[in-house]
Amino acid sequence: MSSGEGGNGDDGETESGGSGGSSDADRGRGGDWRDRGRQTLDWLVNASAAQRMAISLAALVFAVIVGGILVFVSGFVATCRQPVLYIPLLGESCYNPAQVYWTMLEGAFGSTANLARTLQETTLLLFTGLSVAVAFRAGLFNVGTQGQMVLGALATGLALVPLGSVLPDSIIGMLVAIPLGLVVGAIVGGFWGFIPGAMKAYADANEVITTIMLNFVATGLAFYLVSEHLGDPGTGSVQTVPVPSVARLPPTIDGSRFSVIALVGALLVAVAIYLLYDRTVLGYELRTSGLQESAAEYSGVDAKRNVVTSMSLSGALGGIAGAVYVMMVHYRWQTGMPALGFDGIAVSVLAGNNPIGVVPAALLFGGLKSGSFAVDFALGVPGELVVVLRGLIILFVAMPEFFRMLGKYYDFGSDPEPVATDGGERR
Repeated sequence: MSSGEGGNGDDGETESGGSGGSSDADRGRGGDWRDRGRQTLDWLVNASAAQRMAISLAALVFAVIVGGILVFVSGFVATCRQPVLYIPLLGESCYNPAQVYWTMLEGAFGSTANLARTLQETTLLLFTGLSVAVAFRAGLFNVGTQGQMVLGALATGLALVPLGSVLPDSIIGMLVAIPLGLVVGAIVGGFWGFIPGAMKAYADANEVITTIMLNFVATGLAFYLVSEHLGDPGTGSVQTVPVPSVARLPPTIDGSRFSVIALVGALLVAVAIYLLYDRTVLGYELRTSGLQESAAEYSGVDAKRNVVTSMSLSGALGGIAGAVYVMMVHYRWQTGMPALGFDGIAVSVLAGNNPIGVVPAALLFGGLKSGSFAVDFALGVPGELVVVLRGLIILFVAMPEFFRMLGKYYDFGSDPEPVATDGGERR
């Protein structure tokens, strides 16, 4: 009996030990994955500019490969007049991924008209991307760039109409009208950014919620004012009277409305924002007020005022985007403005919220949007598939930067940036 009990006991110990060993192994594997995750986040946070660029290029190549496979597979179930690609053992597909990508590239840069459309999209995305990046740099999330753009565009359109009878149609008149339009758009957009900024600073209202709701308010308010009171009486559409020629940005490429003046202005703004946030005391205060409010106040900085300033500056850039849209694209405000404000969020994330990085990110996004029209028109590829293809590229390129931002938020990295109590930045 004793021997039997001992045997059973041994079996129980063996089973228990086996179970415990398995559990320890599972925990060990889980710990390994967690350690690898931490190491990856540490590496991403501390990655140099060259390493981050290499990661983005690798992600772009991977996205192109995955997107090409998706296009090819979709061709098996599509209805087409004649298959364009045959691969042994797989069969015939209606879509050739290489042809799709080549058409997209040609549609973005293959002719002067296509280049003009791409640069026009890029210019607008530069302003909206910078608008979002300015808030991000201060630890805030401005989802209201679209509403700020809509109201900035409306204010610009209404303010410039009377100038046609006052200013001469000459260079001198443009030197007055165009800056005035930009200032009006910046003021109105800045005010619409000031509202959620003040609510965040003094009422601790979540800026994501308030800016989203203000988008609806801005769109509804603009639609009501134009449709009921301020619209063009000569048309049944919901739009304002066209701005005079003296208030229009002069086209640079024949057959398009793209103006290089707007593009150069956007590039200068990007440089100015970079210098403001990385080379000035005010920029440092704006960053620390949103990211480390208690440390900023301890060093004598008015954190609440700087939160309002950051959101107002972000809104002003959104308003300028609206002003440029009116003076360069449609020459009037009209309902149904494209969602350039929301696209600016993707541009900013793609750039890692770096004002200089917004430039290539806006060009990539603008080229993808412009080239998508050519694919749909020339190859008959469904527009939904082109949107998915474009989204894949943006997603794969943006994800490394997203995880880098996440790692910085949770203080990963071996060399964090401490805040000095004297208002300076330790190096």
